[in-house]
Order: sequence, then C-alpha cells, then structure tokens
Amino acid sequence: MISDSMTPKPVEPARILSPLLLIAPFFLWGSAMVAMKGVIPHTTPLFMAGVRLVPAGILILIVTALLKRGQPQTWQAWGWISLFALLDGFAFQGFLAEGLARTGAGLGSVMIDSQPIVIALLSSWLFGELIGLWGWFGLGLGVLGISLIGLPAGWWTALGQGGALSFTFNLSALFNNGQWLMFLASLSMALGTVSIRYVSRHVDPVVATGWHMIIGGVPLWIMSGLWETQQWQQITPMGWLELAYATICGSAIAYGLFFWIAARGNLTSFTSLTFLTPVFALILSHLLLAEVLNGVQWFGVALTLISITFINQREALREGWPKWLGLLRGEQAPPLPVKVEAEGP
Repeated sequence: MISDSMTPKPVEPARILSPLLLIAPFFLWGSAMVAMKGVIPHTTPLFMAGVRLVPAGILILIVTALLKRGQPQTWQAWGWISLFALLDGFAFQGFLAEGLARTGAGLGSVMIDSQPIVIALLSSWLFGELIGLWGWFGLGLGVLGISLIGLPAGWWTALGQGGALSFTFNLSALFNNGQWLMFLASLSMALGTVSIRYVSRHVDPVVATGWHMIIGGVPLWIMSGLWETQQWQQITPMGWLELAYATICGSAIAYGLFFWIAARGNLTSFTSLTFLTPVFALILSHLLLAEVLNGVQWFGVALTLISITFINQREALREGWPKWLGLLRGEQAPPLPVKVEAEGP
C-alpha cells in the first residue's frame, strides 16, 4: 500500500516531462480516431468498445509485469480500481460507443473533448488547483476552438448584413438522440481522471490502468454478446489493422501515459491538452484521407492552440497583468536593480 506521504505532490507537468511525451496521448487518440473511421460502419458499438479496452489492458499488465511494477495488494486498492473501471472503463467507453452511433463524429468529439472544464472544476474543489481568470478564459476559448473544428457546417450560418456578421444556431439538433450519451461519456471520463489521484495512493497508476480496462471492458463484451449481432463478420483485413492500431496505440499506450501523468501533474494544465485531440484528428484526416479543411476549421485550430497557452501560462499572466496594465496607462516601469561591483583591494 502506498501511503499518503509517498504520494507525489502535484507539480506542473512541463517541469517533469518533455513536451513530446506530454502531447503523445492526445496525438495517439487523434490518430486512432482517424484509423477508426473506416471500421466503425462494419462493427457494433459495444463490441468495438470492448476491443479497445480488454486487449489493451492485457498488454499493459504484461508490460508492467516485465517491469516488475507492484500489483494491487489491498482491498482499498481493488476498491479504487473497481470505481476507476466503472467510471472510465465501463461507463465512458459504453456511453461513447453508443453515443457515436447516434450522433455525428464532429459533435461527439466536441462534447468529449470539452471535459477539461469539468476536470478543472473538480481539481479546484478537491485539490486546490488555481484556475483564475486567465485559466477560465483559456478553457472557454478552447471549447470555442474545438466547436469550430468539429461542429458540422449546418450548425452555423454566417450571413453578412450591412457589414455586420450574424450567426444562427440550430438548437433543435441539441435534442436529437446521442447528445446526452456523449455528455455522460465526457462526465464519466472527467470523474475517472480525477479519481486516478486517489487510485495512485494505493497502487501503481499504470497497473491500475491495465486492470481498469479489463474490469470495465469485459461487461461491455458480455452486453455485446447479448444484444448485438454481426460484430466482426463484416470487418475487412484493413479494418482489423485499424482496430489493432486503435487498441495498441490509441488505448494501451495512450491511456497508460495519460493516467501515469495525470497521477503526478497539475490536472488543469495537463488535461487542457485534450483540446489537441480533435486538432490532430483534423490535420491527419487532411493529410491521410485528403479531407478538405475550411477557413473556420483552421481558425478553430488557431484558437485551440492559443487557449492551451493561456491555460498553461495562467500564473505568469496573472502575475504580469498588473505590470502590463500599468504600462498601458503610461506608468513608469520600476527601475532595474543596479549591480554594484565590489572594489578590489
């Protein structure tokens, strides 16, 4: 059992890991979304969710065994892993798979990738993480950015009238089947992400990630066997390769890294990088599938990248804003300290 005193204190993730490692989970998730586009029409939601969880969990446990990472030893550890599995495994993947079958991939991605707002609220309440004005501004900007990236063109109608730009929003589309499932999926993963802090007090977070995938994925396969048909008969060889990539890279590697970092880093700063997932998916779809990107989507990409900067630099912005405001008002900047050289003998 890992005591509270042994739990690593939250620090800014950029101080402990390289930027490439930090963004790796979100790149892998975005690329997995592209890989799954061709196979989704040829399989069923619950079967696909199980494929993304159970084999990935087995792979993680094999790797952790080779690395001699400790397995759960106490009832508290298994209890937290079970709660973790219920939230981020069974509930998240189940709601996500069923929601994607009932709504567009763009809207689904927007709703799922808006979870940093929920995580920021929970992290502020449970762990005392400072968000501040600039942090909330960045979160709002990020949601706007991924909305411009993912929402279909029919949701926004821009009309120039006398030099003014007006927008019409299709509210009726909000109440179609699928949106609430995607909201529940987003909420489930947000709660699962926050719970990893408590899980890591009792068991290695990577080991817990492997077990939670198996415990959460097996019920999805059982439900698929009871309620679904033709789960794999129509999947092509290329489709199996796409599933394999989504399982190994988009689940085993991505989730292992994500929850390992989430157990140690500042959750608000780290999970804000979730906004990068649709950006990577969009760019890779353009490069690999020759999908055409419009100006609104590129503007959304720019807003998303700016939002992440605001969130991760929110403390520096909070401290520097009074100085910048004073300079705008014409106030003189404080003189720089003069270094006095000591005279020689």
